[in-house]
Amino acid sequence: MHRRTFVKAFALSASVISMGLAFSAQAADTIKVGIMHSLSGTMAISETPLKDVALMTIADINAKGGVLGKQLEPVVVDPASNWPLFAEKARQLLSQDKAAVVFGCWTSVSRKSVLPVFEELNGLLFYPVQYEGEEMSPNVFYTGAAPNQQAIPAVEYLMSEDGGAAKRYFLLGTDYVYPRTTNKILRAFLHSKGVQDKDIEEVYTPFGYSDYQTIVANIKKFSAGGKTAVISTINGDSNVPFYKELANQGLKATDVPVVAFSVGEEELRGIDTKPLVGNLAAWNYFESVDNPTNKAFVAEWKAYAKAHKLPNADTVVTNDPMEATYVGIHMWAQAVEKAGTTDVDKVRAAMAGQTFKAPSGFTLTMDATNHHLHKPVMIGEIEGNGQFNVVWQTEGPVRAQPWSPFITGNDKKSDEPVKMASN
Repeated sequence: MHRRTFVKAFALSASVISMGLAFSAQAADTIKVGIMHSLSGTMAISETPLKDVALMTIADINAKGGVLGKQLEPVVVDPASNWPLFAEKARQLLSQDKAAVVFGCWTSVSRKSVLPVFEELNGLLFYPVQYEGEEMSPNVFYTGAAPNQQAIPAVEYLMSEDGGAAKRYFLLGTDYVYPRTTNKILRAFLHSKGVQDKDIEEVYTPFGYSDYQTIVANIKKFSAGGKTAVISTINGDSNVPFYKELANQGLKATDVPVVAFSVGEEELRGIDTKPLVGNLAAWNYFESVDNPTNKAFVAEWKAYAKAHKLPNADTVVTNDPMEATYVGIHMWAQAVEKAGTTDVDKVRAAMAGQTFKAPSGFTLTMDATNHHLHKPVMIGEIEGNGQFNVVWQTEGPVRAQPWSPFITGNDKKSDEPVKMASN
């Protein structure tokens, strides 16, 4: 090789190496955070706002100096309401992107799809949605409600005089693990209260289902047999045609109240809620709760939506899984600061007993053993403006029972997750 060519080649090679070193140094200066939510498909209506509120929370933490002096770098993936794809995206985030933590999933089928990946690779998942329980993992922190923090109190309310003293129950859900397991728990609970199977109807529809005409007509027929309530575990965009059909057939809350476990402010956006006034939802937070922490949270979200030109930014709302996402990210950041590292085993230990003043107005605590938040329970009535008026709530946060006492054999199960060996 000619000497001048060699010198130029050497200089180019040195430059490439130096750029590579600079890039790796720059990469090491950030902490990668995975965000794994369906931004397309049937669950996008519910999950897209969780991606956006996660980005808002990360931006807020970064503006205050980041974590351990490093900026958080979000890595967003879209599993597109495709349950096996969730597992692929989880593996990508942990193996390729080297995410220190992942915030994501909505449906239990997506969580169960990714769970073996997180356990195999010793990753950390924060799951922000109410669910059916019957699961605990050292690799998951559950920031949504277990059944005793949502489903059971909601049915107790329906049985009370204030809730209409229902005698018959129409259990309507999307056909997958969360509705079926929740309804198995609720059927056992109703039996324990003296309700017989002839007074319980159970119906399931596929994801993305839209033709509720016959089902709503059947609810009307069923309600002729006595005071009836509908318990809805419909998930995703199917909620829109279901509520529209209730209105079409004139089924009012005063006749047959519907209590929903997966319908919040976001799912009601864009629906005329006036015919639905008085129907219920059970959550651990509503946008309408009046306290300074929530006012600041709602104001920050509305400002973020406008600044980032989110779709229909003028009408954005907050909801329970968004609050759970916000709380989870802040708690994880606190645990990393306490541990002095993003090492999964050390962060897991530092998460025990973490507290955070939540927009719900309560200080939430991460249980030291079962990886679930202690959360207040609230029941809200739909108002004409698409918001909820809280008609009942617990005095304070309730400790989660991941293993429901209404499932046979659960009395023998510990609520302390098995410890994982360090990698």
